[in-house]
Amino acid sequence: KRKKKKGKKGEKGKTSSLLSPVLVETFVITFLAEWGDRSQIATIGLAASSDPVGVTIGGIAGHAVCTGAAVIGGRHMAEHISERAVAIAGGVLFCLFGAHSLVTGLEE
Repeated sequence: KRKKKKGKKGEKGKTSSLLSPVLVETFVITFLAEWGDRSQIATIGLAASSDPVGVTIGGIAGHAVCTGAAVIGGRHMAEHISERAVAIAGGVLFCLFGAHSLVTGLEE
């Protein structure tokens, strides 16, 4: 009988779960969406005039609450509405907003 070693395989499992595809995808999407956002600009302004540690903690806490609410809300919606229905509704709204912009013109 050969004994199985638990060394490197277990360590690899921990690392791969830490850098799972969904974690990396979520990080990249959130990072790119938030870069240059109004909330980031406001945070820069606060950090320039206030305690940077307090601004950092407050910003992280606020973002965590908003993201947590989105995750919980999305999970709840997924139980009641199909992904196809959400995609169709999003497409229809996108077309309606585009048509509205064409009709009213872009205001400067």
